[in-house]
Amino acid sequence: MTRAGALSDPEGTELCDSPLPDTPVKDPSRLSLALQSDFIYQFKRSPVAVVSFAVTLVLVLSAICAPLIAPYNPFDPASLNLMNGFSAPMTPNAFTCDTFWLCTDDQGRDVFSTILYGMRISLFVGAAAVAFAMVLGITLGLLAGYVGGWTETIIMRIADVQLTFPAILVAMLIFGVAKGITPVEYRDQMAIWVLILAIGLSDWVQFARVVRGATLVEKNKEYVAAAKLIGRTGPAIMVRHILPNVLSPVLVIATISLALAIIAEATLSFLGVGAPPTQPSLGTLIRIGQGFLFSGEWWILLFPAVTLLALALSVNLLGDWLRDALNPRLR
Repeated sequence: MTRAGALSDPEGTELCDSPLPDTPVKDPSRLSLALQSDFIYQFKRSPVAVVSFAVTLVLVLSAICAPLIAPYNPFDPASLNLMNGFSAPMTPNAFTCDTFWLCTDDQGRDVFSTILYGMRISLFVGAAAVAFAMVLGITLGLLAGYVGGWTETIIMRIADVQLTFPAILVAMLIFGVAKGITPVEYRDQMAIWVLILAIGLSDWVQFARVVRGATLVEKNKEYVAAAKLIGRTGPAIMVRHILPNVLSPVLVIATISLALAIIAEATLSFLGVGAPPTQPSLGTLIRIGQGFLFSGEWWILLFPAVTLLALALSVNLLGDWLRDALNPRLR
């Protein structure tokens, strides 16, 4: 007889126990865990999210790689030919016989190239304005929610007063004041930064209100009391403990605000108080095309307007899906 657990040869001879070698279990990488998360699963199951993300990615990459993709540089006066003006899409010009993918404007600029370069300005202004509004709103929201008292009262009353005015009017007011105090010789150079400041200051309220409400809930939890007990200061508690727990709704608002900021920039540029003519954004291109809408050159307006619509709609739909995906009540 052989002992339990011992190995024996075919002739019945008992062999010594030989434990199986331990095979090391490889820990899954963070990338594989992320791809297997519920968030990615919900993303793959949503056609709207996939299509909007694909459209946004294509437009953003096209704007970033504009110098490599654009066949012409619309900002180089030496490359412009006024004889190419008002060329129809994919139709040889009557004077130069040059053919353009989309069309040309009144100055002979290739509209496809101007759209790519214009998207760079629109995306930069929108992203920078949202980043500025997010930093300002988070800072004031944390102070209002954690400190309380007169600090909270002053911040939130300022926010309530600003909410009584449309955001575009607030942006126009701030843009006009900031441009008025800027020296004349620097106005064109500072126009983009003034535009970012105006849109950012008109959009910080929603970030502050959301962060304040979340901070009022988080500051009464046990981990904050434990941080106070070990001697953490107020700023350290707000930045290292409360802030990471209030970022989820902030990121959702930032995504939706990006679409609104792009539209606000286009609106201001369309009204002539945004980007300068030397740096045309999508709104500036639409304003230029609007002047030729009823003279037969409808394509000068159509293509920038469709690009702006696709960009704003895709970012907005992506933000709506992100809001639903991160909402625990809808799971």
